[in-house]
Amino acid sequence: MRIDILTLFPDMFAPLHQSMIGRAEKSGIVNIHEEDIRLHTKDKHFKCDDVPYGGGAGMVMLPQPIVDCVRSVDPEGKARRIFMSPRGRTLDPYIAKELAQEERLLFLCGHYEGVDQRALDICGFEELSIGDYVLTGGELAAMVAIDVLLRFVPGVLGCAGSTEEESFSHGLLEYPQYTRPAVFEGREVPEVLLSGHHANIARWRREQSEMLTAARRPDLKK
Repeated sequence: MRIDILTLFPDMFAPLHQSMIGRAEKSGIVNIHEEDIRLHTKDKHFKCDDVPYGGGAGMVMLPQPIVDCVRSVDPEGKARRIFMSPRGRTLDPYIAKELAQEERLLFLCGHYEGVDQRALDICGFEELSIGDYVLTGGELAAMVAIDVLLRFVPGVLGCAGSTEEESFSHGLLEYPQYTRPAVFEGREVPEVLLSGHHANIARWRREQSEMLTAARRPDLKK
């Protein structure tokens, strides 16, 4: 899979190349590239924003640098193009799995008060949100979306079954996890987890997931 990220701040994505995703890059499973939108502006001062028509606070990203950047990075239009925006569909495991099937993805990170709508329309961007709140830019949102979807790409995670047992995988929050030692500061690991009885362990984990979901996220059970 190839992922291109169009941004005004490419240095923000250094953490994305660490840990499991970094190892997936080294093994050739995924190729992530950040492209600086400023390099595509025709303004001699590298300006990429201007005041909004109709008035209002803040600045709006210009269409020209974005459109030219997209055409440079994806000239044949092979990538599925995604604009991180509070107006978009809210990211969930189903959307993440859908995106994980793509061979190429292109993420646009907005900044300031937004992006000129003509750039989105000309380039055919779909909009994607990570929640009902507003960030200072789309960079953090893009990193979240990419991290989530790459977990569903075969070979990225060390354990192929990890995504099947974590929170939200079956409409439930994940059960509590424990490791060594069996007793820590007087607190013991639940006895059932030490029993070796797989059916009882599975039943306990299911019950814990259901209790946690009912208490913290009852909306998931609707």
